[in-house]
Amino acid sequence: MKSFNEDEIRPRALMQDKRRLVDADREFLLARRAEWVSVDCPACGGADHAPRLEKLGFTYSHCARCGTLFTNPRPSPALLQAFYAASQNYAYWNAHVFPASEAARRERIFRPRAERTAAWCRKHGVRTGTLLEVGAAFGTFCEEMRQLGLFDRIVAVEPTPALAARCRERGLEVMETPVEKLTGTLRADVLASFEVIEHLFSPREFIAQCADVITPGGLLILTCPNIRGFDLATLGTLSDSIDHEHLNYFHTHSLPLLLESAGFQVLEAATPGRLDAELVRKHALSGALDLSAQPWLREVLVERFDELGGPFQDFLAANGLSSHMWVVARKPA
Repeated sequence: MKSFNEDEIRPRALMQDKRRLVDADREFLLARRAEWVSVDCPACGGADHAPRLEKLGFTYSHCARCGTLFTNPRPSPALLQAFYAASQNYAYWNAHVFPASEAARRERIFRPRAERTAAWCRKHGVRTGTLLEVGAAFGTFCEEMRQLGLFDRIVAVEPTPALAARCRERGLEVMETPVEKLTGTLRADVLASFEVIEHLFSPREFIAQCADVITPGGLLILTCPNIRGFDLATLGTLSDSIDHEHLNYFHTHSLPLLLESAGFQVLEAATPGRLDAELVRKHALSGALDLSAQPWLREVLVERFDELGGPFQDFLAANGLSSHMWVVARKPA
């Protein structure tokens, strides 16, 4: 597997301004704590959970039953809708980060993502009439799928007006609506949603809505962070992935548990991520993470990274230990 550098997809020159905007977005939510609500586990629904982590005003609870980590209490659905509509960080990504990094993202993320999706469709023999991407953003994945010529129809679902407009500029069919409003209006043989479910107030409702849209025998393809992956498990609150936007932190057993409770048959859970070793190495080199008591990790990630970093990341990816997760599930015929 080929690794890539984080700076290719998150240009360092643009990240300083981004951090200031992220802070402003976080303060927007913290100033409205009266609108936060308590929840049970988003994966199994279990009520046996307790606070595990604290970071910048947010508490993350751990489910004793299935091991999912989740923000609790969390902003209400109405507050989340207002947050994303007003987000300075999302506007900045749309205007600056996505355009500056799209070529690298296309090559490193979206083209392999499209090829992986196509391979799973062929492997599991699904119909290839309509593909629906929920949370299409810039529309790059839909463009790459169109290039492959596998599906008769490709629909980008993107509720953010500026991003929906970007998709239309690319000649894509766009539905500018939240997924919960799709029921009864569209049917899809494959529904793909990348890096969305971790942001949602109620993943359980989202999965139920996906089940309504997908045709019998069709596929649901999801990606999200894996809380048991190497960089998240090692860095904890040092990780940028533990933040105010991510409400749900599943792993390779708990997300399938959620899908099965909605009637899906889980076919595969994989962790093909490529950045764990580099992300942990950066924190070690900066002094934020002390590896003095972990000489083995220091040798792999610092002293012999050029030699061992790639093979170590391959090991993580192949054994369900990367912090980037894919889950593929079928709706029974």
